[in-house]
Amino acid sequence: MKQYLGTGLAALAVVAALSGCGGSPGTTTTTAAATTPPATSAAPTATKAAAVDVKTASSTAGEIVVDAKGMSLYYFTKDVKDSGTSACTGGCLTAWPPLLTTAATPVADGVTGKLGTITTPEGAKQVTLNGMPLYYYQKDTKPGDITGQGVNSVWYLASPAGEMIRTAASGSGY
Repeated sequence: MKQYLGTGLAALAVVAALSGCGGSPGTTTTTAAATTPPATSAAPTATKAAAVDVKTASSTAGEIVVDAKGMSLYYFTKDVKDSGTSACTGGCLTAWPPLLTTAATPVADGVTGKLGTITTPEGAKQVTLNGMPLYYYQKDTKPGDITGQGVNSVWYLASPAGEMIRTAASGSGY
């Protein structure tokens, strides 16, 4: 009985977290990228990047910023530029994990915007682009996925210059 109760509560917590910050039941975008998906169907978790933190990729939304593995990166419109903090907290971070780094200064390949970091409440370093924190979307499960674009009109892909890409993506991925 305890096991069923625990499973039910965990499922309820995930639903509550997704509804709190932009999870959209109407998002049905898929991708045609031919890459190897992660070992699980779970979304990327906050990742500590290796040599290159961010790079560029061509997508149906235009040139975008991705992590070293090709996972798309997003801005949250509720973040305040150069505030040094993230407006995505609590359950929001389940759906939108931050891009973390262990580097003293984030490293970019092809990104022309200014990279930096902010310190998360847990003491980790979240990568910023032009003073805005960068996030993954938990429903993007493989490189090329851009299913977070425009979610709840507050989540947008980042351009290499550090701008929010507010146009709708045509198609479903890279």
